[in-house]
Amino acid sequence: MAEDDLPMPEATVQNVLEQTDLKWIFVGGKGGVGKTTCSCMLALLLSQVRESVLLISTDPAHNLSDAFCQKFTKSPSMVNGFSNLFAMEVDPTVESEDLEEQANGLGMGGFVSELANAIPGIDEAMSFAEMLKLVQTMDYSVIVFDTAPTGHTLRLLQFPSTLEKGLEKVMSLKSKFGGLIGQVSRMFGAENEFGEDALLGKVENIKAVIEQVNYQFRNPDMTTFICVCIPEFLSLYETERLVQELARFEIDTHNIIINQVLFQPDVSDSKLLQARVRMQQKYLDQFHELYEDFNITKLPLLPEEVRGVESLKSFAKNLTKPYVPEPARESTGAERIRELETEVLSLRAEVSNLQLELEKLRGGH
Repeated sequence: MAEDDLPMPEATVQNVLEQTDLKWIFVGGKGGVGKTTCSCMLALLLSQVRESVLLISTDPAHNLSDAFCQKFTKSPSMVNGFSNLFAMEVDPTVESEDLEEQANGLGMGGFVSELANAIPGIDEAMSFAEMLKLVQTMDYSVIVFDTAPTGHTLRLLQFPSTLEKGLEKVMSLKSKFGGLIGQVSRMFGAENEFGEDALLGKVENIKAVIEQVNYQFRNPDMTTFICVCIPEFLSLYETERLVQELARFEIDTHNIIINQVLFQPDVSDSKLLQARVRMQQKYLDQFHELYEDFNITKLPLLPEEVRGVESLKSFAKNLTKPYVPEPARESTGAERIRELETEVLSLRAEVSNLQLELEKLRGGH
C-alpha cells in the first residue's frame, strides 16, 4: 500500500483506552492549555474499561480538587461517585523539603545539602521515587499523571537517571560523612539496620526499583505521553519541543489533544471571532502537517468552565467521538433581514392588489 493511501490515525483517544497493557499515562503541555481537565476526563474514561485507576497531580498549582469539586491530599482518595477511581495531589518540592527537615532531625542536614548541590534535582527525584514506590505497592491497573508545565515535566521524566547519579554520589560522599552512615541507611528505610553493608544493600534495592521504573517508562506498551495544547504559536512550539525531548528520553507519544478550538459554525458574525477562527486554522493545519502519524483530538472552546463529575463526563465524550458542531444558525441580524424582506414582499403584493382595485373603481366612474 502506498504511503499516501495509509489511513489517517483516528481523531480520538480510543487507542489509549484500548491499550490494555498501559501502566503509566502522562498528560502534559504548556501552562494553561487544559491539562488537568483532559487528565480528569481521561481518568474517567479509563475507569470504565480498567479495574482501578489512580490520577496523580504533580503540578504544585493543584487543580484536581477544583476539577472534581472535591478535596484531595497526598494520599489516594476515592473520587465521589466511583468505586475504582482514585486521585491524589503530590508536590515534589514540598516532599523534598520534608525530606530535608527529616535529615536535619537526624543530624544529616549537611549530607542532604551536599547531595542536592552535587546533583541538581536529586531532592525532587528522591521524593518522586518514594511516591512511585508507594504507588507500586497499591497495585493500580493504570496511573494517570496530571503533570506540571512542560519544563517541570521534562525534569521529572529524567528522575531515573538523576537518581542513579545521586546514588553514585552517595557512595563517593560516604568517606566524608563516614560517621553518619547508619543514619543515612535509616534515611533509606533501613530502620534499625546500621553500617556500610546495610546502606549498600538499600542502595542496590533502590537501584533495582529505579531500573524497573526506567524500563517501564521506556516501554511503549506500558507508558505513553499525551500532549495537550491549544492552536496558537507558542503552544505549537512548546509541543514540538516536548515531542522531541520525549523522543530523546525514549518515551512513547502518539496522541495530541488540541483544546479550546473555535469551530466555524459555532461562531457568530463577530469580526473578532472570525479572525480567531482563521488564526487557529493556520496552526491546526501545521499540527496535522507536523504530526500526521499522531492521533490528534480537537476539543471545542466552551462558554463555561468544566467542573464537577457530570460536566467532565459530558465533555469527555469528545475524546472518544470527534466533536461535530451543530449546523450554523443565522445571527440575529441575518434573521431580522430575512423577516423584513419577507414582510416587504408581502406588502408589495398587497399594494399591487390595492392598485388593481383602485383602477377598477376609477374605470367604473
